[in-house]
Amino acid sequence: MHTHAQNNGAHAAAARREALRRIISRSPVGRQEDLVRLLDRAGHHATQSSVSRDLRELGVAKQGDRYVLPDESAPVLDNFAVVAAFVRDLKAAGPCLTVIRTTAGAAQSVAIVLDRAQWPEIVGTLSGDDTIFVATQGAATQRRLIARLHQELRV
Repeated sequence: MHTHAQNNGAHAAAARREALRRIISRSPVGRQEDLVRLLDRAGHHATQSSVSRDLRELGVAKQGDRYVLPDESAPVLDNFAVVAAFVRDLKAAGPCLTVIRTTAGAAQSVAIVLDRAQWPEIVGTLSGDDTIFVATQGAATQRRLIARLHQELRV
């Protein structure tokens, strides 16, 4: 059962994402903290973590030093073959963390593909500009993940 507060939260998130889409399409913004500030000015409360989730939901990528909206005419980054060329290296960092290095500005696009794949080995991802942290539940799961990544990404 949805409560009134949950429905208001969903509507607020949708309105915030639409405002985010407008901001990114109209001005060159390259930092999440700037997006938080601009959203606040537009009347939408946001935190850095909510903006990060919104960017991922909208399929926003970082191109150079600015965020860009997905272009309908561009290929959809939803399969490993499209993003494999961006991946430079991957390695374990302890038993539950795998680090994937990409070309500059490509980490978020690769992380989106990983998230959309919904692999059971992946607990979560965190991406920066050229690095992705992939969390797994343990060493055995991590070994399966790394084998799968090597196969899909040909690294």
